[in-house]
Formats: sequence, C-alpha cells, structure tokens
Amino acid sequence: MATGKEIRSKIKSVENTKKITKAMEMVAASKMRKAQDRMRAARPYSDKIRNIASNLSQANPEYTHPFMVKQDNSKNVGFIVVTTDKGLCGGMNTNSLRLLTSKLRELEGQGNKVQAVAIGNKGLGFLNRIGAKVVAHAVQLGDTPHLDKLIGPVKVLLDAYQEGRLDAVYLVYTKFINTMKQEPMLQQLLPLSSDRLEADKKGSHSWDYIYEPDVQSVIDELLVRYVEALIYQAVAENMASEQSARMVAMKSASDNAGNVIGELKLVYNKTRQAAITKELSEIVAGAAAV
Repeated sequence: MATGKEIRSKIKSVENTKKITKAMEMVAASKMRKAQDRMRAARPYSDKIRNIASNLSQANPEYTHPFMVKQDNSKNVGFIVVTTDKGLCGGMNTNSLRLLTSKLRELEGQGNKVQAVAIGNKGLGFLNRIGAKVVAHAVQLGDTPHLDKLIGPVKVLLDAYQEGRLDAVYLVYTKFINTMKQEPMLQQLLPLSSDRLEADKKGSHSWDYIYEPDVQSVIDELLVRYVEALIYQAVAENMASEQSARMVAMKSASDNAGNVIGELKLVYNKTRQAAITKELSEIVAGAAAV
C-alpha cells in the first residue's frame, strides 16, 4: 500500500497538470473566438465568388475551363490534406485522417496512384508514415492563415491537373459545425462539379457581362481564385475546429484531473486514518501490558 508521502506527491503532480490544462483551455477559448470570426468572415466571399463563377460558366458555354473538364487518363489522384500543427485537440485529426485512409484504399484498389499536399504537421507526419508521395507541404501557419503561404504548395496539384497529369483532386479537412461538434470532410475539389458551381436562382433572368480583356482570361483567373477561396475556407474552418476541439479536450482533461485528485485525497485520508488507528491500537496494547 502506498505511503502518505507517495500519495501527497501524486496529488501535487496531478494538481500541476490540472493547472496546465486549465491554462490551455483558457488560451484555446480566447483563440477560438478569433478563429470563428475569421472563418465566418470568409464564408460570404466564398459564396459570392461561387455564384459569379457559376453565372460566367452558364453565360459562356462555348468555353470550358480545364478545371471543369473531367479527366481519366493518368490514373493519378491528388489530395490536399488539412490538419493541425499541434496536438492535444481530441480525435479531430484522427477522424479526418481515418476518412482519408478509407478513400486512399478505395482509389489504390482501383489502380490509382496518389500524391498529396500536406497543410499542417500532423497530416505531413501521417502521410510520411504510410509512404504516400508528398509533393509539397505547408506547416507552422500560426493562428492566422495567409493565402500567400497556401498558394505555392497547392499550385503544384492545380497545375498538374490543368496539364492532365491528375484525374482528380480531393480536399480533406474538418468542418466547423459548432463548439461541441466538428465534422471531418472529404470533398472533390477538381474537376469542379456543376452542383458546386450552381448559383442561387432567385429569378428567371440571366446575367450578361462585359469582359475586359476577353472572356477566356476572365474565366481562367476567376476559377483559379475560386479554387483558392475554397482551400482558404477549408483551412479557416479547420483552425476554428482545432481551437474548439482543444478547448473541449482541455476542459475534459481538467475535469478528469479534478476527479483523480479527489480519489487520491480519499485514499490519502484512508491511509492516514489507518496509520492513526494502528498507532492508537499499539498505545492501548502497550498500556494494557503495563
């Protein structure tokens, strides 16, 4: 049976751990609000650029951008895997990577080869462990995602698809639902499907545009910006999910630490009471013998 000194040492250790997890919970709560505001601010831009891209593609059916052309010749598939740089955020990364693993098995069973772009340390480590081909990566993005840090790595896959070296590009990330719920997502980024580009039809009219310098240049530039907006939105959603998941995980850890401290104190009190009872029994036995 553990002595009183050992139990006191354990209690002190758990109390120190609880202080750390409580501090991390407070930091995550503070960062979570900023991340959620940033994510919600990016959503209207993504919606608006989707509507404009849809209207442009419908207004000019004679020109089809390479991003909208389905290709099935190369037997190569690309993945953009968005994860966190740090851990201690529950099963968030595990859920999205499990979804990725299932899709990888399906594609490899069909004879496809996979190459990936990793955004975040956890995804990069996972892809290296399973032996996937990582063509580019972006890590240590901080608390605020910057598009200029994302464009370079992602452009490797976008150019490969445009040149016909990839059949499809998928995006894996964690979507923010609310503070208590984050949903792993696997979406087809390229080719752009018609339902993703479907505009909100609030009337029967059709848009007519004046293009400068020409139709092809405008559509080419806009669809690239649209894909970049989708990727930025996914990273923003993932960061909001990360802070929410970390806050919940640290709160759970703090609560569990409190429970462990309570149990250890109960054991300590029982041990202390047993020692006192033993000493009293010895005193009484000694007095009776005298």
